[in-house]
Amino acid sequence: MEIIRRKQLKEKPAAGTPLGFGHYFTDYMFTMKYTAEEGWHDAKIEPNEPKPFDLATSIFHYAQGIFEGMKAFRQPDGSIAVFRPDENWARMNRSATRMCIPNFPEDVAEEGLEELLKLDGGWIPTQPGTALYIRPTIVATRVMLGVHASTEYLFFIILSPVGSYYAHGLEPTKLIVEDHYTRATIGGTGEAKCLGNYAASMKAGEEAEEKGFDQVLWLDANEKKYVEEVGSMNMFFVIGGEVVTPALVGSILPGITRKSCIQVLKDKNIPVCERRISIDEVIAAQKNGTLDEAFGTGTAAVISPVGLIRYQGVDYAINGGKMGPITKMLYDTITGIQYGTAPDPYGWRKIVK
Repeated sequence: MEIIRRKQLKEKPAAGTPLGFGHYFTDYMFTMKYTAEEGWHDAKIEPNEPKPFDLATSIFHYAQGIFEGMKAFRQPDGSIAVFRPDENWARMNRSATRMCIPNFPEDVAEEGLEELLKLDGGWIPTQPGTALYIRPTIVATRVMLGVHASTEYLFFIILSPVGSYYAHGLEPTKLIVEDHYTRATIGGTGEAKCLGNYAASMKAGEEAEEKGFDQVLWLDANEKKYVEEVGSMNMFFVIGGEVVTPALVGSILPGITRKSCIQVLKDKNIPVCERRISIDEVIAAQKNGTLDEAFGTGTAAVISPVGLIRYQGVDYAINGGKMGPITKMLYDTITGIQYGTAPDPYGWRKIVK
């Protein structure tokens, strides 16, 4: 794989600098191109610098693009680990299929990522709760107007040292149920990690922030009845000792942290169920005292406790606005595996050689 070196490296954030999320970017990126004639080709590591695009490039007009999110973690022995990258590559290719993008060679992407991490390993932050965020993306690059799939694409991976996704860290989040706007429909692109899904969620997100909430809790598009997901997280509820998460019906992103938490819960003999759950059932459980905990899961947020949900103008507190024991157990287990401070019985921690 070709590696093109920078003439001068960037200045890294000073130790102790609040990183936030997605504000700093490393020296290098991985790129790979696709054309109908050559397929995926020209894989290389190059300086992370702006690229020129013609204004008629397909991605700007038809949003034919997908992305993923992963994290790399510095281990106690100094090595670098990535959490379940094989799951991300597989999901990315499923998203590609839905968006009429040619599937990419996952082994080449993995090799590119590992070479990139070796070069940019010095950017991995070591403060508690930090990581190096990995953003693989594919965008349509054919210069032509017309509503049809592109014949040219750019695959790239960029890296960003990050802190907590939420500014308040592990303090429980506040959610507002969205019963007007719709994020995704069954048969649409909700289960794909594509660009348009996130643009569609922004209006409701802005209105939620203006009201003092962290995120929107989405309901299904057809009946505005069933809980789906939060814009950046899958949702879980602990009701009467059972952990319930909305079933993957086609409008919900199949989260990798979600999948990992379900596995951990099963192995600890904690009842867990994937099914459709209505917002009315959640509120009824809160009222009768059986809603013990609520939390979200995702690559960016990892495990985030939910302390309050507003629905139809009424605020419903959960577990006294505190993190519950199941939420804490999952957070400790998943982050322990990621940071190498706990055993990894599943083989989820991939060490970069």
